[in-house]
Amino acid sequence: MPATPTDAELILKLYDLRREAEMRRARNFMVGQFWPESADEVMRVANAMGTQENAWMRQVNGYWEMAASLVVHGTLNQDLFLETSFCGEMFMIFAKVQPFLSEIRQKMGTNVLGNVEKIITTSEKGRNTLKMFEQRVAARRKAMKEAAA
Repeated sequence: MPATPTDAELILKLYDLRREAEMRRARNFMVGQFWPESADEVMRVANAMGTQENAWMRQVNGYWEMAASLVVHGTLNQDLFLETSFCGEMFMIFAKVQPFLSEIRQKMGTNVLGNVEKIITTSEKGRNTLKMFEQRVAARRKAMKEAAA
């Protein structure tokens, strides 16, 4: 089904929620500063209750899980939601943790980012976009390692 004006209103509301000051700081951490190399690195932040980084991780992951659940349950048009101008950040965050996701889920005992994974992997558009972000993440990790050496 094509996107409706109601879908557009919901996308704009979701975008507006991302503009809140603390959410901007949380997003900056998750996109710009958090570059885990293993499940253990993710778990260190996930288990560091009371820290700012833990709060930011929960805030951003919770936001994208909530937003993705609207698509999973048919409330929001998937094609509109998967526009990278809206959800590129979601793909970036998922691409960073996807290699360790099974281990993270096992250690946490939850289906972390399950709705995000579902909407990314159940459409060709989502899978293709994920490939692009996986390449970006790999290139950034390589550049960071080279700069550190």
